[in-house]
Amino acid sequence: MSKRLYFNEVVTRDGFQIEPNFIPTEDKVALIDALSACGFAKIEVTSFTSPKAIPMLRDAEIVMGQITRHPDVVYTALVPNLRGAERALDVNADELNLVMSTSETHNRANLRMSRDDSFAALREVIRFVDGRRPITVSLSTCFGCPMEGDVPAATVADWAWRFADLGVQGLTICDTTGMAHPAQVQRLIGLLAQTDSTVPLTLHFHNTRGMGLANVLAAAQSGIERFDGSLGGLGGCPYAPGASGNICSEDTINMLSLMGFETGIDIVKLLTVARTLPHIVGHDVPGQLIKAGLVTDCHPAPLQG
Repeated sequence: MSKRLYFNEVVTRDGFQIEPNFIPTEDKVALIDALSACGFAKIEVTSFTSPKAIPMLRDAEIVMGQITRHPDVVYTALVPNLRGAERALDVNADELNLVMSTSETHNRANLRMSRDDSFAALREVIRFVDGRRPITVSLSTCFGCPMEGDVPAATVADWAWRFADLGVQGLTICDTTGMAHPAQVQRLIGLLAQTDSTVPLTLHFHNTRGMGLANVLAAAQSGIERFDGSLGGLGGCPYAPGASGNICSEDTINMLSLMGFETGIDIVKLLTVARTLPHIVGHDVPGQLIKAGLVTDCHPAPLQG
């Protein structure tokens, strides 16, 4: 029996948040509805951050309220603080995704506070939610920080275990700026496995240095079952100049499907949706499958002269 993997599509949050032009609300809603029909386990719809901080997602409540919810899909949203949690609960987000960085410098640049202050603030969010919704925590820069360099694996593990002790329902280990390599991925997964915690792990990779798919494969072969991905490979990090987008969902799912992993995703449907993305954002996207097509797509032989 093939191994079952689960994917979280993040394009309308992680992908759209740094787009230079505002994506119309109706386009976001239509895209999420189309993705819901592809077989994703989870879709990160939006972020309940201040509209001043991320104006591209200033329509968070409207989008969350207008999407058509598929019963087999979890609709999650990024929540940076207590006010964000209140907003997410008001529009019935299925899950809340909290975030902080394992790098002190990156956390101060991104969230404008120390890691200890972030942890204290997120602990209050967890207490406020009080089990009304599942909570996951995304830990940024787990494989390196563009300002500090190496982030020790022991530091990552310590923050992961501290949140696990608070009773969160999931942890996402993020390669925020594409610094990870496969051997490092396997080492960190091995360290995180040295605990009695049963909190599910999700891996979140970027393809900044061309190792995104290799890192996914290393993680899958190390026992990880859950991954984030972004349609077309959109995304990046505003606090890491030159950082490219997330791993491309359709490229990743295609690779894993060809290798015998079960993803539950209809790759033909997904590719059809992905091919609408350049029109939505108004520019080309990094994904390769939308350009090359599936390996089963045959072409006529050239005419003989």
